[in-house]
Amino acid sequence: MALRMTDREVNGVSVIDLEGRIVLGEESNSFRERVKGLLAAGKKKIVLNLANVSYIDSAGLGTLVATFHSARSQGATLKLANLGQKFKEVLQVTKLMTVFDTYENEAAAVQSFGK
Repeated sequence: MALRMTDREVNGVSVIDLEGRIVLGEESNSFRERVKGLLAAGKKKIVLNLANVSYIDSAGLGTLVATFHSARSQGATLKLANLGQKFKEVLQVTKLMTVFDTYENEAAAVQSFGK
């Protein structure tokens, strides 16, 4: 299943809804380009809604880390919301849980940016 992405604004925060798999190849590339596009448009507050991500491989994790650092280097903040149990386990095993700001749901992630 290809990765589908839709983005929208919630209280001045860009939310990207991801659905499908974040894996090596076209999925990782299109995900990276989508975030790059938001950064280029001057968006500084980005939440990735991962509720419908069914699978992420090591290349997908690499892309996630790369986009996180890319955002940070441009003065933007990238936060993760709605991580499934499998996703949480992968982040804990890889010690990436300490790198990302993660939230139980999208509302909490959006709210964490403050006003």
